[in-house]
Amino acid sequence: MTVRPDLFAAEGAPIHLPEPFLAWFAKNGWAPRPHQLDLLARAEAGASVLLIAPTGAGKTLAGFLPALVDLSRRKRRKPGERPRGVHTLYVSPLKALATDIARNLERPVGEIGLKVTLETRTGDTSQVRRQRQKLKPPDILLTTPEQLALLIAAKDATDFFSDLRYVVFDELHSLVTSKRGHLLSLGLARLRRLRPEIQTIGLSATVSEPAELCRWLAAQAPDAAPEADLITVPGGAKPDISILQSKERVPWQGHTARYATPEIYEAIRAHKTTLLFVNTRSQAELLFQELWRINEDTLPIALHHGSLDVNQRRKVEAAMAANQLRAVVATSTLDLGIDWGDVDLVVHVGAPKGASRLAQRIGRANHRMDEPSKAILVPANRFEVMECQAALDANYLGAQDTPPLREGALDVLAQHVLGMAVAGPFRADDLFAEVTSAAPYAGLDRETFDRVVDFVATGGYALKVYERYAKIKLTEDGTWRLAHPRIAQQYRMNAGTIIEAPMLDIRLIRRRTRSAIARGGPVLGKIEEAFLETLIQGDTFLFAGQILRFEGIFETSCLVTKAAGEDPKVPYYGGSKFPLTTYLAREVRAMLADPARWSALPPQVSDWLRIQKRKSLIPGPNDLLVETFPNGRLNHLVLYPFEGRLAHQTLGMLLTRRLERARALPLGFVATDYAISIWGRADMGVMIADGRLSLDALFDEDMLGDDLDAWLADSWLLKRTFRQCAVISGLIEKRHPGKEKTGRQVTVSADLVYDVLRSHEPDHILLRATWADAATGLLDVKRVSDLLARIKHHIVHKDLAEISPLAVPIMLEIGRESVVGEARDEVLAEAAEAEMIERALA
Repeated sequence: MTVRPDLFAAEGAPIHLPEPFLAWFAKNGWAPRPHQLDLLARAEAGASVLLIAPTGAGKTLAGFLPALVDLSRRKRRKPGERPRGVHTLYVSPLKALATDIARNLERPVGEIGLKVTLETRTGDTSQVRRQRQKLKPPDILLTTPEQLALLIAAKDATDFFSDLRYVVFDELHSLVTSKRGHLLSLGLARLRRLRPEIQTIGLSATVSEPAELCRWLAAQAPDAAPEADLITVPGGAKPDISILQSKERVPWQGHTARYATPEIYEAIRAHKTTLLFVNTRSQAELLFQELWRINEDTLPIALHHGSLDVNQRRKVEAAMAANQLRAVVATSTLDLGIDWGDVDLVVHVGAPKGASRLAQRIGRANHRMDEPSKAILVPANRFEVMECQAALDANYLGAQDTPPLREGALDVLAQHVLGMAVAGPFRADDLFAEVTSAAPYAGLDRETFDRVVDFVATGGYALKVYERYAKIKLTEDGTWRLAHPRIAQQYRMNAGTIIEAPMLDIRLIRRRTRSAIARGGPVLGKIEEAFLETLIQGDTFLFAGQILRFEGIFETSCLVTKAAGEDPKVPYYGGSKFPLTTYLAREVRAMLADPARWSALPPQVSDWLRIQKRKSLIPGPNDLLVETFPNGRLNHLVLYPFEGRLAHQTLGMLLTRRLERARALPLGFVATDYAISIWGRADMGVMIADGRLSLDALFDEDMLGDDLDAWLADSWLLKRTFRQCAVISGLIEKRHPGKEKTGRQVTVSADLVYDVLRSHEPDHILLRATWADAATGLLDVKRVSDLLARIKHHIVHKDLAEISPLAVPIMLEIGRESVVGEARDEVLAEAAEAEMIERALA
């Protein structure tokens, strides 16, 4: 082994790179980067490390370098010696990313001449291959959090991980902020139990609080290092980001950006390969269809999202890697770390909703540290123009806004407890010590832990009489064991925290005949059962870039025929709507309040704001503007918190209840990311002026007490959240050997259990988990609380004779959203769009 004296770590210690590695770097005209050598030195000294580096800085190679160097020194296995276990475990948030990293890692492994085996294990891996991996583990296994949960719950987990040295977490910021991260942290705690000496390596490009991730990577115990080492690499070339200056008028509202399709197509024509990112699957389908409609040059354009069949996704990925595509329309399935061929442009259609998310997606273009990424932002409406500008400014400043870590979820803990019983008998004291070594559960108290174990054992006090909820039992030797062997199989079928909407395969048939239905045809992907319930035979919808005609449901398949040339219905895709981050919300408010910054906006948007200033007013950065005005036979109260749709929906619900008590006769409300509009029969402007309606009282922080509790008691939102917690915890199993529950069966089961617990055990562990989820997710209670504190004594009211320019977008949403209020059946007569806009801008 040769040591080059010029290769040193940050602390000055020499780096021992074996000669084959040095030769490989030299052959490719490269030199090891300082942070790669620094990480190798720290790892060889026994430390766990978090590496934060910009796109193209060689994070992946840095993360694997300690493992590859260690494997290169390993002695050959002697004949008759037991098979070695996995040496390095790589965990990715995306199946596609694991596949891409495996493909890219094969090159240096092969060219250096390392005798190293590497394989992927994801939800797409065949059962035959998984069994083979168990018998003969690869040196490096690339997998996902769900597969790790299954691996540690296996009887042979001790042998499988007996040689584990490193665990590498890619895109760590994306892994740790959700329930998948909680499950993964518990999996890491179990790996440390099996192999106390393992080291962790975290890789990320976008992190707002590095200390949180350093703590997550380390065991939380008095006798262990409280956090991992941190290596930060300065940013590379500044990206080239612009906002599309369309010749067309930017719409007042909506999310499709259809107005800009011709200009997007011209951008595709002018570049080698373009990645087009959108925020939802339905947007992806619509944009893909619009591009094909005007694709006069028949450019190879593809579609990639999570509902598509895995074979179709793999074909797209292979074509991208081979540079055979000019453009790919994608959702978040392709926005993390993947290096696809010669991508030289990223187009983000719609606002990114977060500065870190934009940075992540932009990094897919010119995936090299020293070359600037090029990106175009295409706002879908006028408020999104400001949001895009704020995201652009944040990117140039290097600002990050990844969400903070939250305490470990109790439903995830319940699933893990059952998984550990599947692995073998356990003692509660030992498992409690193991669980609390995971950062998200470090603050877990013993009483709550014991209640979670009791829940897995009995279902809880109110459900003890039902034998089917008894999953584990306490035996005479003081260990907890499975109550029945079949529970292990049920656990393996239901493990994981990703709760998708009930889905059916979409199967293409040539025509609707009995023989064609019996034979079936190719599977195009999956679609939500709830959407199909809204269709009748003959309805058309858009999926996989095709217009399809719904022919009916046969067993577990949705049967469709092609319906080219017909107008489609738009498929509904649940979830995937990202909330506007607090950072971007603050920046949009600051931009709105500063007329000097309007010059950076397109003239049609800056003119809109100037007219708003003349006809009403522009709120300050910490003010809440409340406008009241009549429209037709009804009166409106419009406010502009700029705190995101989730917080606004919660606030709208609570304000409506308070307005009902104040006899303001509200009929309903609608919320967007930027504003809330409440309408009713009473003139709320007059009520505010004469003191019958106090804005300070209306927005008092105490609404998050009794008002919130009273609303939630009658709300379907908690039942929906409870349904997800019940499935994750294992209380309700969606899949059973030989059969699978439909979405309706799961809903009925969960709703019945919810009603029982609300009546007989309101402090049940799952109800606690449900409230915690609702407060941080569906309701965004903390954000509402922060908003109410911010606007205290900063509420500005403007009573107008007619609609204001700023109110036009939210007013156009009315009729396109469901309304909630004391007169739910009353329909609001919506003014014609052109007339409304003309009055607002006059």
